[in-house]
Amino acid sequence: MSMIRSTATMSELLTPTLKSSRGYFNAHGKFGVSVSQFSRRRFLNPSRVFAVSDISKLVTEFDPNIPLERASTPPSSWYTDPQFYSFELDRVFYGGWQAVGYSDQIKESRDFFTGKLGDVEFVVCRDDNGKIHAFHNVCSHHASILASGNGKKSCFVCPYHGWTYSLSGSLVKATRMTGIENFALNEMGLKPLRVAVWGPFVLLKVTQATSRMGEDESDALVASEWLGTSVGRLSEGGVVSPLSFICRREYTMDCNWKVFCDNFLDGGYHVPYAHKGLMSGLNLETYSTTIFERVSIQECGGGSKAGEDGFNRLGSQALYAFVYPNFMINRYGPWMDTNLVVPLGPRRCKVIFDYFLDPSLKDDEAFIKRSLEESDKVQMEDGVLCESVQRGLESQAYEKGRYALVEKPMHHFHCLLHQNLKL
Repeated sequence: MSMIRSTATMSELLTPTLKSSRGYFNAHGKFGVSVSQFSRRRFLNPSRVFAVSDISKLVTEFDPNIPLERASTPPSSWYTDPQFYSFELDRVFYGGWQAVGYSDQIKESRDFFTGKLGDVEFVVCRDDNGKIHAFHNVCSHHASILASGNGKKSCFVCPYHGWTYSLSGSLVKATRMTGIENFALNEMGLKPLRVAVWGPFVLLKVTQATSRMGEDESDALVASEWLGTSVGRLSEGGVVSPLSFICRREYTMDCNWKVFCDNFLDGGYHVPYAHKGLMSGLNLETYSTTIFERVSIQECGGGSKAGEDGFNRLGSQALYAFVYPNFMINRYGPWMDTNLVVPLGPRRCKVIFDYFLDPSLKDDEAFIKRSLEESDKVQMEDGVLCESVQRGLESQAYEKGRYALVEKPMHHFHCLLHQNLKL
């Protein structure tokens, strides 16, 4: 099995590359149209060109208007085609709020962290006045990446030529620019991104530059845009409760990012067959699903009481929320873990797990160690499944599948994808 578990710094948080040798047609003489012509949204790289007929055909092979009982799943090409992969990154991941970190990373003034969303390098920081900012992590001079990793800084100094920026993004020092005409410091600051915090999550929104960028975002507005009417249920389920951050785990696997999402969204269908240990702690007869605008929530009662040694990490109720397109929130017992699915290519992804725990247990090393071991076992089991599915999707034997009735969250996910992808 090729799935790899690792730890990581914040600089590795999000997806590294959008490039694909089969995803660009303007360099090979083939007729294509800029992606920006297909949407009212302005895309970050309008020079990226795709073959219209190829993309349109792939998208329309899934019909969201057919009810689940009669619907077929998207074709295997949605999970294997490099051209489709490059196109969906533009259409799915830019324009909406994306979870990129957690609030404790910028808890104090001068805290910062960096990451990558698609081909967007970003830095998030809190200035000396306590205000949170996010910027493209690119120097205005000659495009060097400005900061890396995470930590504390009083300013950002470019490692290339020493240009210096305040934590509010303004250029405060440009070395050796004396005598340069028509040069104004106030016109060369960092390019801002929209940033917000909801509960423990830090969110970014990559959009066309507007006067709104960099301003404080209303919590209510962000919650409405990101979570819709699911906000109440998530709050009731303990997602915004005060919790202590424990650790981060990363799992890299050889499958398309949507394969992992589909696995999460099958309504517990695979649990009895793939997760014997997990199943003993759940009562699958109580499994329920609620569909919201861009969120689906699966809930399940606990299957047994604590063992003879008193250990019970799952508690009496588990809540599994999927926030379109690639973020999962799992709240169970004293734990919450979040899963960010990062596309790395047509057949490769990284899943970043952040673990949070009730503060009363944050010093219980034995409980934490055993809980993480059991969670890791589940993730490794899922990795085997997902990589197996990817190999099957790439075979000649499979084109489309069908849904079971319990797979409503998966069908909802595919319908949302179609909504973003249609031309």
